[in-house]
Amino acid sequence: MFKKEEKPLEGEALIKEVCRRIRVARSYWDAHNNRACRKEREQALLLYNRLSKQEKEKIPQVLRVWLRYRSEKYFGSHRTPPGKRKKNRG
Repeated sequence: MFKKEEKPLEGEALIKEVCRRIRVARSYWDAHNNRACRKEREQALLLYNRLSKQEKEKIPQVLRVWLRYRSEKYFGSHRTPPGKRKKNRG
């Protein structure tokens, strides 16, 4: 099957996709699936950063807080990236 040409998301479609990705990331978070959560959060953040200030205000506050603050505590640049920890084998 061929992949159809996709136009870049904008406006209401972009806002809706950001909300969807944040909700998916939160569901992975609740299920303790950190790798999948990290991937979805990064995608949501990339899309979120494309929004204008007025569009960002249309994202529910609960989702914005989770994306920008709470998840930053666990997935921020100050954290050890996944797969970098050495295991002691004795």
